[in-house]
Amino acid sequence: MSSLLTSAVISELREIVGEKSLITAPAQLQTYECDGLTAFRTPPLAVLLPESTEQVQKILRLCHRERIPFVARGSGTGLSGGALPSEGSVVISLSRMNRILNIDIPNQQITVQPGVINSNVTAAVAAQGYFYAPDPSSQTVCSIGGNIAENAGGAHCLKYGFTVTHILEMTVVLPNGDLVKMGGKTLDAPGYDLSGVFIGSEGTLGVATEATLRIMRRPETIQVILAAFDSISAAAQSVSDVIASRQLPAAMEIMDRLSIEAAEVSVHPNYPVCEALLLIELDGPEAEVNLQMDAVTDICRKNGASETRLAVDEKARLLVWKGRKAAFAAAGRLSPNYIVQDGVIPRTSLPVVLEKLNSMAAAEGLRVTNVFHAGDGNLHPIVLYNRDNLGEEEKAIDLSLRILDVCVEAGGSITGEHGVGREKQCSMSYMFADPDLETMQKVRRAFDPLNLANPEKIFPTPRLCGERSRGAYVAHPLEASGIAEIF
Repeated sequence: MSSLLTSAVISELREIVGEKSLITAPAQLQTYECDGLTAFRTPPLAVLLPESTEQVQKILRLCHRERIPFVARGSGTGLSGGALPSEGSVVISLSRMNRILNIDIPNQQITVQPGVINSNVTAAVAAQGYFYAPDPSSQTVCSIGGNIAENAGGAHCLKYGFTVTHILEMTVVLPNGDLVKMGGKTLDAPGYDLSGVFIGSEGTLGVATEATLRIMRRPETIQVILAAFDSISAAAQSVSDVIASRQLPAAMEIMDRLSIEAAEVSVHPNYPVCEALLLIELDGPEAEVNLQMDAVTDICRKNGASETRLAVDEKARLLVWKGRKAAFAAAGRLSPNYIVQDGVIPRTSLPVVLEKLNSMAAAEGLRVTNVFHAGDGNLHPIVLYNRDNLGEEEKAIDLSLRILDVCVEAGGSITGEHGVGREKQCSMSYMFADPDLETMQKVRRAFDPLNLANPEKIFPTPRLCGERSRGAYVAHPLEASGIAEIF
């Protein structure tokens, strides 16, 4: 147990959340030692499960007073190690803050606690003809708080935008325990856009305890077409051609043969047998959708689609998406271990980049399967490996990071929706110059000068090397400020 987490401190934490909401048993702490990125694991000192904003405030005030690092956690479905506990930290799990606080249909708003599951938002307003647009593949288990931390996306963000465009107002507890409101119930709040700064900050600026979300009216018509191709390049070219033809689908997704096979075995969506499957969803007024569907079907056929199939009804459409959203989990049928990577490239670079990724995987003797948001160029290569094979996990991690270099070289980004977390912090220097990173650090320090909120994430940590003098240890100024670490 850390000297920071004394018996007196534990007693105070117990008073705040109650006996049943404080976890310190080593076996139970293992549940929280990683998120969806299982290659990295660090057990926390303790886990707290608050049920109110007031309890979160008290916890953070105590952490601030005792200089205890903390990591906020939603459902733990993140794929970049964003909810990975830092060494010597406590985890604040928000899973019990899962109440829908208010539904305001006339103003198209819904206010929720951070532990509310993403798909439950749409379920709460579907009867009134509304939906919540951001739809990560994990939407049946991931939470709104985690979506805010990572600025989560999803298949329909091509047309409707990421989480940041759907959050109106937030209640946020800062790392020192202060309570602030960010944004407002109207679309354009005065002052600095603090919501824009906070959303996607990966829990490094504080903890969101309430959020008012923008909900949207369900389109009159929704149609999905499946187009089967003999090559992933032909599917990717169709994506570029659809956008170039001034069509804006609600979603465009590509799955390669391995992903199709895994999804088929897992949820039986009855996909065509092919090397690459392109899913295109169109929505809007029925007459408009029918015209658009004719146009995109022609484009797919001109690019060599061997089959185009329209999902015949709502049940068939939902089954198509169930297969796509199950693809990540279904990768477990292909390999005992895998890493889901997340990078972005220009759409026109899809054929060249995908070919390069396949060559890189072959050179390492590893398999990579691809399923991704093709419409916005957001790749999700899944690197398959077996941890029991000596050295294979290290090769898989190295390959997944080199994939990000390829994305940056193609004019893209190291992440589209999964965040940087622990996984990609060393790739930040590949994408950003020192002044860029220093500016981001200044923002972080303004919110969290003691570096307590989810430390050791996002930013690359340079290491200092030097001889230590005899006598009492004195921290180097860079180490004391949290910018570097001694080794």
